[in-house]
Amino acid sequence: MALIKRIYWLIGFLFLMIIALEFSTPPPYVFGYLYISVVLLGSTQLSRGETVIITGLSIALTLLNLVVPGLEQINSITLGNRLLVALALVVTGILGRQLQAYKLTLIKQQAQLENQAQLARIRQDFVSTLTHDLKTPLMGAIETLKAMELSHFGPITPPQKNAISIMIRSHETTLTLVQTMLEVYGNDIRGLELQLKPVNLITLIEDVITKLTQLATSRNVYLRLSQRGSEFRSNCWAIADPIQLERVFMNLIANGVKYSQRGGKVEVKIGLKQGYYQISVQDQGLGISPDELPFLFEQFYQGHHHRQAKGTGLGLYLSRQIVTAHGGKLWADPLPTGARFNFTLPAYLGKFPTATLEQPSMKPYD
Repeated sequence: MALIKRIYWLIGFLFLMIIALEFSTPPPYVFGYLYISVVLLGSTQLSRGETVIITGLSIALTLLNLVVPGLEQINSITLGNRLLVALALVVTGILGRQLQAYKLTLIKQQAQLENQAQLARIRQDFVSTLTHDLKTPLMGAIETLKAMELSHFGPITPPQKNAISIMIRSHETTLTLVQTMLEVYGNDIRGLELQLKPVNLITLIEDVITKLTQLATSRNVYLRLSQRGSEFRSNCWAIADPIQLERVFMNLIANGVKYSQRGGKVEVKIGLKQGYYQISVQDQGLGISPDELPFLFEQFYQGHHHRQAKGTGLGLYLSRQIVTAHGGKLWADPLPTGARFNFTLPAYLGKFPTATLEQPSMKPYD
């Protein structure tokens, strides 16, 4: 309210100053252009009705100076100048109202964005707190079940042992989901913190394949690693976080195994192109439909009938976070049979101290 009063006083002062200039000079001297500042101030700060009044008054005073004080004869040039001023005042009023409308729209959008950001922070804090609080009872339940499985609380029958084993696996899966959710939301809030060191990608991929061999065997899926189309290996060094990269390889290769048909193959390829290693994981499953591609890397997206949902919908989202933090890019290619996930990592082509290097590996992968 105080601001509006100050605007009224300012407009009144400007009017008096311009009127004094206008009516104390001959009509050929047009000071009506100064009313533009008054109209612009009113149209951007006051209501539509008040803007119309200010604009109309400015035009009336500008034209009134043609006949008041009436000391000189009016010619066509003077009249034309006054009419141009009147037109300029009308245009200024219209533009000022549009400017005020844009300003109000921007304020509303900013408020909406702030509310959305606040809701996102509340949601992230809630999920982070919830997942953190769930870890302790889950870990306690897993340890208790393992103690029961080892007969620490008394003898158990084979059917009971089998049921306990299933419960342990179920709890471990839930714990993995909770830890993944906690990590994903932590990365969204604080950013992904990497522990960078020299990493031989070939060794890392071979270790992951070894860990997933049992899963692949149980599903009758063949795992293969090839480098430049060959079964032989040469070291591929990168400056990266080995723990985080292992999660990417575990997720992509495990997904390939889960989505492949029995008797199928999951092939991991690695090659060097323009200073980047490009790694691809290709399976022989049901593939990805084109309409799924834009959503594959969103949180909790699990696909539909083309690839049966078997995970949490966070694996690809977390993988993209990790790859992006390393300066790479992760994407998917649909294939006629199966799917191919690709990502890039900056290659390190320099030399490391001898103590950090492993002996070159030139053996075929079994």
